[in-house]
Amino acid sequence: MWEQRFRAPRVSLPDWARDAPDRALFVSNATGTYELYAWDRASGEQRQVTDRPNGTTDGVLSPDGEWIWWFSDKDGDEFGIWLRQPFGGGPDVPAAPGLDPSYPAGLAIARNGVAVVGRSTDEDGTTIHVVRDAAACSPPVEIYRHRESAGVGDLSHDGTLIAVEHTEHGDAMHSALRVVGLDGDTVAELDDTEGGSKELGLEVLGFAPVDGDTRLLVGHQRRGRWEPMIWDVASGAETPLAIDLPGDVNAEWYPDGSGLLIAHSFKARGELWRYDLASGGLTRIDSPPGSVSGATARPAGEVEYLWSSAALPPQVRSTAGGVVLDPPGPKAPESVPVEDVWVDGPGGAVHALVQRPAGASGPLPTVFEIHGGPTWHDSDSFAAGPAAWVDQGYAVVRVNYRGSTGYGREWTDALKHRVGLIELEDIAAVREWAVASGLADPERLILAGGSWGGYLTLLGLGTQPGVWALGLAAVPVADYVTAYHDEIEALKSMDRTLLGGTPEEVPERFAASSPLTYVDAVRAPVYISAGVNDPRCPIRQVENYVDRLAARGAVHEVYRYDAGHGSLVVEERIKQVAMEIAFAAAHLPGPGGGAGRQGDPAGEGGAQE
Repeated sequence: MWEQRFRAPRVSLPDWARDAPDRALFVSNATGTYELYAWDRASGEQRQVTDRPNGTTDGVLSPDGEWIWWFSDKDGDEFGIWLRQPFGGGPDVPAAPGLDPSYPAGLAIARNGVAVVGRSTDEDGTTIHVVRDAAACSPPVEIYRHRESAGVGDLSHDGTLIAVEHTEHGDAMHSALRVVGLDGDTVAELDDTEGGSKELGLEVLGFAPVDGDTRLLVGHQRRGRWEPMIWDVASGAETPLAIDLPGDVNAEWYPDGSGLLIAHSFKARGELWRYDLASGGLTRIDSPPGSVSGATARPAGEVEYLWSSAALPPQVRSTAGGVVLDPPGPKAPESVPVEDVWVDGPGGAVHALVQRPAGASGPLPTVFEIHGGPTWHDSDSFAAGPAAWVDQGYAVVRVNYRGSTGYGREWTDALKHRVGLIELEDIAAVREWAVASGLADPERLILAGGSWGGYLTLLGLGTQPGVWALGLAAVPVADYVTAYHDEIEALKSMDRTLLGGTPEEVPERFAASSPLTYVDAVRAPVYISAGVNDPRCPIRQVENYVDRLAARGAVHEVYRYDAGHGSLVVEERIKQVAMEIAFAAAHLPGPGGGAGRQGDPAGEGGAQE
């Protein structure tokens, strides 16, 4: 049954063209690979836009709905160019001829044909280019360049102003804002990192959807959480908004500019509100308990949103009633709801989400499924991976450790310098609760995760070798120094911020936070999967770690697959989860484990060591 949760057709929240609202773009796995689809809502016709072996998810509609821009990389390496295709179909052509391949750093397209393309490379840092007539493929003109990470935030409604998020001050966790004209000349600056604190970030939420309107909706952290304000870039006036909701608050404009659609995230749940700019009134928009992972206000005033809960699969719903986009085919089986747990940790109360098989009582074999990011959080949303473990009789615990979003700025920013070790302290506190409460069998504890969660898995196996029976690490950071030198430039900036410098400047911090430092202490069997084209957690540093495991004869398996930072191919995702479940069954002590080593359950593929 668990495989069907991956195979069941899914769709993203459709993005719609601002001047042609019946034309939409969405992502679906209907063919078995996540690809882009065009949808003419007036006729109901849907058309697959991209068709690549490793999938495609990055696409943008032009405001007139005539063109689909999509990012073309090579096998998931995130390094490529923007192509464009007519909405009704036709050949793909380079969208910005003259720009060499790069990592993407934002894209904005105006209704007057102007496009702004952000790029990032190891050689140039971040550059931003203006294409004045995208339809005629006019030559791109560079208007911005800096070594530190930056990106395109938005274009004004009339296409004359560009909002840029940048970290020129060297703090990649907290951006400042600059608004420039099409020639790159500065129009206005907003920087909450000034004054030496470097602890307050800003983000672009969007220009007002009215010609000549110079108001920019901005996210800020001045009250210890993310919330919106309006900044008039012409006058410099800043208008705070009276949105008294706990937790983080995001916002976007209603299409007529009369109000804001508020997305509120608190304690791993999400909800929607409308904020009326004239009255200052705040009205809740009905949505079921769970998580809203995307929402948009349509021209008639209705709101469409992507909703799910841990128990119920995702749906694109509308406040006008019903499901907006319901893909054909079998539906995903439901799972079990989550239970909320709050545990006293060294940095404050730690929130964890717990799922257990229906009717089961502990102690149970338990998977600590650790989220990536680190600036992310687990929520009460549908996840096929954890649900697969529950189907196999495991309890699943997901921990929103320090560094997670949704619990205030101080919680998110707590990772400085003791990177990895701080998160593991919070995970340890929840682990102790899980054992003491009778939920988890202390002899059958699995530490697992992908990306940053994979990093914490390997670091935890080495720094806490006596408490974990097994480790499952997907696309992890394994050798922090080598990862730093091989990863994309934007992540280098983030690592310098987190650790206070480069590996040459603060070698002791990189050593203290690197799983490779502790690899000889690892006692639990460890399974690692890695994409050979991964630009975020590159393969060379994974190989360094695996070589050290092999040199001392440690029990381990490694699976390498031809993709980047994860796979967009459904059967590949199923294969990887099946291999993890089989590895646990072979090596976990006690009931259901210890039956001997098993080979690749899919029957082929991947090096195993």
